[in-house]
Amino acid sequence: MVYENLLLEIEEGVALLTFNRPKALNALSTDLLNEFRDALQELEKNDEVKVVILTGAGSKAFVAGADIAAMKEMNSQEALDYSSLGHECLSYLETMSKPVIAAVNGFALGGGTEVTLACDFIFASDNAKFGQPEINLGIIPGYGGTQRLPRTVGKNLARELIYTGDLIGAERAREIGLVNKVFSPEELIPETKKAAKKIAGKSTLAIKAAKTAINAGYDIDQSDGCEIEKKAFSQLFDCKDAKEGLTAFLEKRPPKFIGQ
Repeated sequence: MVYENLLLEIEEGVALLTFNRPKALNALSTDLLNEFRDALQELEKNDEVKVVILTGAGSKAFVAGADIAAMKEMNSQEALDYSSLGHECLSYLETMSKPVIAAVNGFALGGGTEVTLACDFIFASDNAKFGQPEINLGIIPGYGGTQRLPRTVGKNLARELIYTGDLIGAERAREIGLVNKVFSPEELIPETKKAAKKIAGKSTLAIKAAKTAINAGYDIDQSDGCEIEKKAFSQLFDCKDAKEGLTAFLEKRPPKFIGQ
């Protein structure tokens, strides 16, 4: 597909999906969100794609936030529709079977931070900035920030970031568990691709099972979560990939997974 607000490259099982509104610092317009949802759905169906990387065009921003000029003219119903579209996109992003890595280059503010929170994990350049500054506009996060941020960094720290609207740098984001690794701007995409290709070489069935178990078990009682894990674990033993992986280990050779 051809997109007006996104760039897409696929190589060696890894899709690099780039938010492409650099003049607007890749702000999340309605058009971009609609394209983003459609692109994710296409990538989910594409058997060639094993892992997705999200990043932003230009050197200044991953996603600098939502479309504030458009929001200024919204009434409450229009704001509800706009928020619902964002939630739809990020819920799909969070639950799609393929791992998604955010490669944050520059500002990830408001909706940008919320996008990263729906990814499986985050790599960042050392000049990246994160924050939920909506409070400075007299509003609050509208794409899941009040829900995913506390679950990621803890309730008290999330309250501080949301109530003050303060921004934090990449190293601070790593310290609080928001970011996994920090690289120089030049290293960010190569290092993210390296991690993505490593994951792409694993069994897609096992990765999907792991992601499903983690997501399904996160907000429930641990004993119930362990039941989900037992079911996901045992079902893999009917698949060719598990037989291949176990056999390859015993034969001291690299496994050849086929996604079956």
